[in-house]
Amino acid sequence: MALYRKYRPASFAEVVGQEHVTAPLSTALSAGRINHAYLFSGPRGCGKTSSARILARSLNCEQGPTPTPCGVCDSCVALAPNGPGNVDVSELDAASHGGVDDTRELRDRAFYAPAQSRYRIF
Repeated sequence: MALYRKYRPASFAEVVGQEHVTAPLSTALSAGRINHAYLFSGPRGCGKTSSARILARSLNCEQGPTPTPCGVCDSCVALAPNGPGNVDVSELDAASHGGVDDTRELRDRAFYAPAQSRYRIF
């Protein structure tokens, strides 16, 4: 198993050095003021994927939306660092999927309602 998967944080509290990202997300989840879109950008290895996965867990947790996912519901287990994943959560790498056709496919997929979760996340 790759180290980045083995040691990937499972909650916002475990994310190190990104308080300027995790604090506003936690506050928004606590207050129930969730925006329709979040864009994570930055240099390689800064925690974009980890933060986005934690946000996905927080939004789709059966206890939430909550800043601290329960870790035991089906959605939390599926989106855990070593979990199998979820059909409603898609990880995209813009470096290899940034073309016009990829964008059109993403737009087409976004029209569908979530199959298992509260939110559909790309």
